Amino acid sequence: MFLFVPWVVVEFPVLRDTSSFHFDWAIFGTNSFCAFALNLAVFLLVGKTSALTMNVAGVVKDWLLIGFSWSVIRDTVTPINLVGYGLAFLGVCYYNAVKLKALKAKEGQKKPPPEDEEAGELLDERDGERVPGKTDS
Repeated sequence: MFLFVPWVVVEFPVLRDTSSFHFDWAIFGTNSFCAFALNLAVFLLVGKTSALTMNVAGVVKDWLLIGFSWSVIRDTVTPINLVGYGLAFLGVCYYNAVKLKALKAKEGQKKPPPEDEEAGELLDERDGERVPGKTDS
């Protein structure tokens, strides 16, 4: 919606004068709806998971596009393409591993130490309470 006004002012007159362009409202509307749905899906994905998930999904999408273009369309894939996407994937994996390690360390600090039964009995005896079911040592 926000780009419609600049498009009408800047691009539409050029298209109208230099080509056989015919504006089709159905195609424009469905394309706009798909773009909006994609943005909403990205917003929900990042909100429910993290930006890292979106990054990994983007790398996987690129790999699928490369595989499709190589196998179906018979497009050439250069070694520099493979190295670039391999490095991007390794970078995302490294970042994920560091983040997971930090998360596990943080969770390890939150856990209370295991309760010692003997210490609990001593505290109960010191307070002068006798807890049923507990025996004296």
